[in-house]
Amino acid sequence: MRLTYPSTGATGYIGGDTLYAIANTYPDLDITALVRNSDKGAKVASQYAKIKLVYGDLDSAELLTTESAKADIVVHTANADHPGAAIAIVAGLAQKQTPGYFIHTSGTGIVASADTERKTYGEQTAHVYNDWDGIKEITSLPDTFEHRNVDKIVLSAAEKNPENIFTAIVCPPCIYGPGRGPDNQRSAQVYELSKATLSRRKGFQVNAGQNIWHEVHVQDLSNVYLGLVTAALQPGGGKATWNEQGYYFAENGEFVWGDISSKVAKIAKDKKLIETAEIDSLPVEEANKLVKAAGFLLGTNSRCKAVRARELLGWVPKGKSLQELLPEIVQDEAKALGLIKGHAEKVGA
Repeated sequence: MRLTYPSTGATGYIGGDTLYAIANTYPDLDITALVRNSDKGAKVASQYAKIKLVYGDLDSAELLTTESAKADIVVHTANADHPGAAIAIVAGLAQKQTPGYFIHTSGTGIVASADTERKTYGEQTAHVYNDWDGIKEITSLPDTFEHRNVDKIVLSAAEKNPENIFTAIVCPPCIYGPGRGPDNQRSAQVYELSKATLSRRKGFQVNAGQNIWHEVHVQDLSNVYLGLVTAALQPGGGKATWNEQGYYFAENGEFVWGDISSKVAKIAKDKKLIETAEIDSLPVEEANKLVKAAGFLLGTNSRCKAVRARELLGWVPKGKSLQELLPEIVQDEAKALGLIKGHAEKVGA
């Protein structure tokens, strides 16, 4: 069985951690990783000597098609919004005479898009999406929603190639926790919030800050991909559902963004990194100046229940919660900003 991993994410946050999970679980699996350059390739090679490297990016359509045509399983974690890459992967798998599995990464920003269209930032909504009973709602969201254009490419692949292609979409919410990959081991949302709080020396939230997101530790998220790869390695795709039933949220609880903002500020004050634990309520335009796309990333609702992975893959998330890891996240961001000296710096001072 050959697993092609066509993703600049092989050295990225989600991709690197997922590669770690797959390669360490299946050390004899034939794995090919797409990397952008020799520097990235060296990092993968240093950790995984047996993995074959091919060089390109998500615009390397011919390469993606060629490698996907050779693959039994394609895992794509690099970019949820690159239609060209998805089209190239599907084109490759369509050439196969045997079934090929395409595991694609989307994101629960797709269900946060309702807030951006209504411009209801910082407000709480009641609706929770469900990937079991509500699967049809998720796979028929409006075309204007985030990630939806690429989701449709993936979902339609099996309809056009029913004997050749079996697809699954993994849809994570707010991701956190230390990655285990060969390069980037840092996520974005809470990390950028912490960085901005430290830089401006005061916390903030978007408008009233009552909006809710779900969360997942990156290592728990990787186990969803691992569960799908394990299923794809079994006859008939194992216990997983694929194609129109192959949509998998990945979450382990929810949080209110205003609460996270307050806790980040309190942690920073307790560490004597800022002078106050009070936070400002900022309009979207001001928040966007502090964190790119803050209105969307910190001001919308993204509420979803991950039933399918639990029911079919036996997925049991075990990572520490976001709130448990907040002190570590703030500490790391403070070190990156030079606000806290590392051990080596202290010794050399």
